[in-house]
Amino acid sequence: MPPSLFSRLFGSGPSEFKLQINTPDLTVTAQAKESLLLAALNQGIAFPYNCRVGGCGECKCRLVSGKVKELTDKSYLLSAEELKDNYILACQSLPKSDVVIEVTLREGAVSHPMVETSARIAELQPLTHDILHVRMQTEQPLAYTAGQYAELVVPDEAGTAAGKGRSYSFATAHDATRPNTVDFFIRKVPGGAFTEWLFAKAAVGQWLTLRGPYGDFCLRPSANPIVCIAGGSGLAPIKALLEQAIRDKQANRPLVILFGARTQQDLYGLDAIDQIRRNWTGRFVFEPILSNEADGSLWKGRRGLITDHVTAILGERLPDHHAYMCGPPPMIDSCVEVFTQAGMPSTQIFFDKFLDSGHAAHPTP
Repeated sequence: MPPSLFSRLFGSGPSEFKLQINTPDLTVTAQAKESLLLAALNQGIAFPYNCRVGGCGECKCRLVSGKVKELTDKSYLLSAEELKDNYILACQSLPKSDVVIEVTLREGAVSHPMVETSARIAELQPLTHDILHVRMQTEQPLAYTAGQYAELVVPDEAGTAAGKGRSYSFATAHDATRPNTVDFFIRKVPGGAFTEWLFAKAAVGQWLTLRGPYGDFCLRPSANPIVCIAGGSGLAPIKALLEQAIRDKQANRPLVILFGARTQQDLYGLDAIDQIRRNWTGRFVFEPILSNEADGSLWKGRRGLITDHVTAILGERLPDHHAYMCGPPPMIDSCVEVFTQAGMPSTQIFFDKFLDSGHAAHPTP
């Protein structure tokens, strides 16, 4: 980037600043060109976040002092009260001075070193007409916690990772015996640059760039019953999370899995769910729910939306559950509303909204 253009965008002052989080004891160095969120994550702080593109609002924090450059419009994600109280999105804020912020750091959140490595496509397996199982072999070993995600980038003609990446959750729990193998369930987004390439042109043996891990979606230690809700390719992190629970000897909690799909042809991963069932020592319930199944079909299971059934399935103990949800934003937003109205504390609700590029933040003029 030409220096004059950089100066117009970011100013010509110091290249790094101090970022103080909550207390004077938690102070890190923030580069002028990196977001407050990235500065915290790079130094091992379990900062709450999910999407990193200003689409979810999970990284909101209160700017106590200092100046930041905000890259995108935050008003559509933050309430009027939050805007008045000087809340910002950490992922969309670059420091212009030393900064002090307040944020609630999530208890039990995870942090692994983020790496950038080349990754070779080892297997491509269709799961449904629009979901593909992609297995990759990375050059560098990759440690992650089930529920986290990585960014995949198709190299340009020069072989560099210059393109914009797309984020996908790991579909299996981390296996220390094969630290270079990662799996993803990737849904085709009509018109999406990455998935159109993946479904039409990708082949075994091709190399991509992988960055990660990202995210703090993971199973929190507790004795409370669990309800897991997945929509479409959102089954990937839910499956990984439950596999991790079995390995970590946390499979004695009552568990309900609700899997939302359009038709029977959109159901997949049933063998993996059955494998989880066989290894789960607590009460286990699995309910697939179809939203667009033909009226005359032989389907005997539940129909409609997940929110049509969740209260009846969970019963009076609904507020006691810890909820873990992955999938499209409308599904998650509707479920959160049902849960909170039923009395489930927000501290027991965890989710990862699957945002495509259309849900990214709006640039600030």
